[in-house]
This record gives sequence, C-alpha cells and structure tokens, in this order.
Amino acid sequence: MTFHIEELSEPIEDLPANWPVLGGKDLAHGGITVYRRERVRMEDGTEADREYTLHPGAVGAVVYDEERDLVLSLCQYRHPVRRLLWELPAGLLDADGETPLEAVKRELYEEAHLTAKRWNVLADYYNTAGSSNEAMRVFLARGIAPANGDQFERQGEEKSLRPAWLDRTMLTDAVLAGKVGSGAMVVGTLALATALSLPDGLDGLRPGNAPWSARPF
Repeated sequence: MTFHIEELSEPIEDLPANWPVLGGKDLAHGGITVYRRERVRMEDGTEADREYTLHPGAVGAVVYDEERDLVLSLCQYRHPVRRLLWELPAGLLDADGETPLEAVKRELYEEAHLTAKRWNVLADYYNTAGSSNEAMRVFLARGIAPANGDQFERQGEEKSLRPAWLDRTMLTDAVLAGKVGSGAMVVGTLALATALSLPDGLDGLRPGNAPWSARPF
C-alpha cells in the first residue's frame, strides 16, 4: 500500500472532533486527576477502548527581564521522573471562577513574590494528548517588580523550591542540548526565542486574555 502525503501551503489549525462514545467509567480517582476508560467508535466503524487521564489544565509563565536578558526559573524535585527539574512558575487551573491569566498571576506571586506589568500568551499545547486531556498555556511576563505585602508561605514540597535568574541564551542552549526537559520550560524557552526573531518581535504576541479553545473561560 502506498500512502499519499499531502503538501500543504495554507495556514493550519487543530480542529474540534469527537468520535461517538458508546460507554465509559472512571477507573480511579486521585487528588488532581481521574483515570477514565471509554468505548469509542472510530471512523472506519470499528470500536476500541481508550483510557486517559482527566486533568483540570495548568498555566505557566516565562518571566522575562528584557534589560538583562534573563528568565526566572524554579528548580524543583519531581518524584515521577526522579529529577530536580528547572521549571517555570506554574500551577493548576483548579480554582473556581479563576481565569488562566488570574491563575498565572497568582502563581507568580506565590512562588516568586513577583508581579508583572505586561502579559502575553507565548504558546498553548496539550502535554500528552494520547493519554490525557491536560492543556497548558504558557504566558510571557514582562515589567517585573517585587510584590507588595508579606510573602506567601510555602507548604510541603514547595518549601524546597530554588528560584534563580538564568541567562536566556544559556537556557536555550540547555534545552537544545537536552539538559533541561520540563515541558513548559522547553515550549516557553523556544517560543520566546522564536518570537524574538520575528519582525514584530514580542509585540506580535497574543494578549494575555486571548481566547483559549482548550479551556474556554
């Protein structure tokens, strides 16, 4: 059999689609996620089980000091991969009524005691679309300043967070060399490098409150 591969030149976009669900049940409930199995009918008429994780979604921020060309990062232990990972300030979309922009502002305050004057969207993506509905939005934060008031009191694993300002070029090199592998960090770092290389630069990015089809608020 020979497969025909199209050559597309027009703009592309991920589109909504929905295979018929014939039945399903939750297999397990965790503190954040639900593990679910569903029976679906595929396009050729055959049926198959699909098991995946339901996730509320998350947001993160590339906190960028333009004058010094530095990016804020947090080094944090992640038990599933047994690694200390350099990550972006980030958190779950698990607060009722909180928009993604409000959530990322809260996370920046709680994790780094910082605020930002300018917010844009760098990238939206699905972390593991084959096994989860988790969606992630990565923002760009600029105009950084210390937050007012008392610092947020970290609890549990967050007590060991190690914040640091990283040289942006050094960080980009580390991502390309496979030395930094957190998903949001990889996406955010490369998206920032790409945006800086475009004719409109960072001014061409979407606003911080841009629509998000994966998590409409």
